[in-house]
Amino acid sequence: MPIITLTTEWKNNDYYLGTIKGNIYSKLKNITIVDISHQIQKYNILQAAFILKNCYFSYPPGTVHLICIKSEPTDEYYNIALLNQGHYFVGNDNGIFGLMFDNKPEKIVRISVQGNKKHDGIAYSTFPELTILTKAACHLAHGGDINNLREETEELVKVAPMLPTIEESTIVGSIIYIDSYMNAISNISNDLFTQIGKNRRFEIFIQSNYYKINKINKSYNETSDGELLVIFNSLGLLEIAIKNGNAAELLNLDTKSNIRIKFYDYQNS
Repeated sequence: MPIITLTTEWKNNDYYLGTIKGNIYSKLKNITIVDISHQIQKYNILQAAFILKNCYFSYPPGTVHLICIKSEPTDEYYNIALLNQGHYFVGNDNGIFGLMFDNKPEKIVRISVQGNKKHDGIAYSTFPELTILTKAACHLAHGGDINNLREETEELVKVAPMLPTIEESTIVGSIIYIDSYMNAISNISNDLFTQIGKNRRFEIFIQSNYYKINKINKSYNETSDGELLVIFNSLGLLEIAIKNGNAAELLNLDTKSNIRIKFYDYQNS
């Protein structure tokens, strides 16, 4: 059975979401709709890209991922469909796909609206998620050829990702995602930590010199309730947490908050 996933910036009880789902079921009788997230902050393509990049591959090949984030087409940002590693994606090329994929997708196609001001009696400019993107997603889920969505293109809009910087023996990173447990996930990878650290002693400074820790946990249970901890999570990214607590709230962390790791040479220990 075909699968369409939904990632939107709408609330669960908003009529936009109900309309999209109803439209999909009206077009496709045998379809599974999966809600990935409807908690994306408005227009936050960084948050949406992080979530999708780290979960889309868990779905079977042929899945269509419908992304309704900052979707209105402009002269600069087109609505597109693309094929990447066996998965189809439909959304606006506003930078989200450039953030999601390190590789170049196999196929990128601009979705044509054929110059029509209306489709199915609805002005597409006010609800492109329904009149353009959902139609394309259903076409692909039904086994339609991506080339039939009209004009092929080569490049995606690029948005510079937030990357950590290296200053001598210091890594300066940022919080890029706050999860459901209010743990703060940074853009500092285990590989980068190992490469720069070279088994040296270190201190991790969170926000400022006030919060400091010099141990990285292998599990959350190594730390007592209410205590601050740092761990490399299942994505291989450095995560700030409080055991059975809300780290982001208690430490006043949000996306773009700074994390600094200072390494010390043995002779300076």
